[in-house]
Amino acid sequence: MATTQTVGGNPVARGWRQTKIILEMIKFEHTIFMMPFALMAAVLAAHGAWNVLYAKVGWILLAMVGARSAAMAFNRIVDRQFDALNPRTAKRALPAGQLTVPQVVVFTVVSSGLLVFAAAMLNPLALKLSPVALLLVMGYSYTKRFTAFSHFFLGLALAVAPVGAWIAITGRIDVPVLWLGGAVICWLFGFDTIYALQDTEFDRANGLHSLPAWLGNARALALSRVAHTVMIGLLGMTGVTAHLGLVYYVAVGLVAILIAYEQSLVKADDLSKLDVAFFTLNGYISVGLFVLTLVDAIWRVRI
Repeated sequence: MATTQTVGGNPVARGWRQTKIILEMIKFEHTIFMMPFALMAAVLAAHGAWNVLYAKVGWILLAMVGARSAAMAFNRIVDRQFDALNPRTAKRALPAGQLTVPQVVVFTVVSSGLLVFAAAMLNPLALKLSPVALLLVMGYSYTKRFTAFSHFFLGLALAVAPVGAWIAITGRIDVPVLWLGGAVICWLFGFDTIYALQDTEFDRANGLHSLPAWLGNARALALSRVAHTVMIGLLGMTGVTAHLGLVYYVAVGLVAILIAYEQSLVKADDLSKLDVAFFTLNGYISVGLFVLTLVDAIWRVRI
């Protein structure tokens, strides 16, 4: 007698496999890059009003996960033909046939709805701006088709996280979060340029635009370093305008050290340590900055 307990026939097992494929497709683990910046903005915006933060932080995280998931899924749909041609990305879910376009479209719509719903639970301005957020995070996917500064647009898309979190807490946009958003843009510009070094020749051959494809690896790396240097200055201005204390500036100093180390790992003709530079160090940077900012905020409230 046939049994539904076999892996192939078990609906639960199939559902779990599909879920894992989707999470891998959108690189859900990379949410760690942006979640800390959203939380950091929320902490600064709350300015010691912990009850407000506690009441909204769950909706903020839900909105951020929805936005990022929608953006990544949409990117996979838009880029599926290029992904199929690139040996580095040919095994992604859509070109490999593990998921269908309609499945990913449904996931994108559901994720977008999650963002809008969470925004509606936060405040009217967050809800009104949620379509703008979706436009920014999805629009990035087309920028490689017409500009070498697609890295800037990715930074702009991901700066939605801290700005959105600030709006969620305060219902407005204030100066400190503009500095913080600018820092996120420069951070992403810098490390996405590093990541694009892997595809310099592929981009050139297929009519795609990136700084490495336009300027070459060495000059693109130089611009990446400029962007990361500016990022440190913008983090400093975030601290000045938000009236942060010593612990925060220690955090900025540590970020500067990690950024310098990240840049030292990657050479124009040697990408062997790119994964460490891109994945590991950027995770340390975002999480470490948030944790020390939280410590600074708690310390300032207590004194």
